[in-house]
Amino acid sequence: QVQLVESGGGLVQPGGSLRLSCVASGFTFRMFAMSWHRQTPGKERELVASISNGGGSTNYADSVKGRFTISRDNSKKTLYLQMDSLQPEDTAMYYCKTGRGVWGQGTQVIVSS
Repeated sequence: QVQLVESGGGLVQPGGSLRLSCVASGFTFRMFAMSWHRQTPGKERELVASISNGGGSTNYADSVKGRFTISRDNSKKTLYLQMDSLQPEDTAMYYCKTGRGVWGQGTQVIVSS
């Protein structure tokens, strides 16, 4: 019933950009804080960015500050992650999550020449 579906991942060259989307269903999206996380093999899942329920407050991991932008459109029940100046170390599975701990299935981002 409660579902998060990510999309927008893909293969890009270093310096390129991607925009990830996470479409929510089965709950009142506008009432939940949301976040993006990423994970690579052999590492724990890491918090990338978070946003308050109304979108007025955001937070970012130091590794992505100035390059990534988290946003949301509550009318569309969609969370976004704009990723610019991508580097190989950004390669990972990217997941969206509700503030109450419900996860999406993830979308793969590969940054490579």
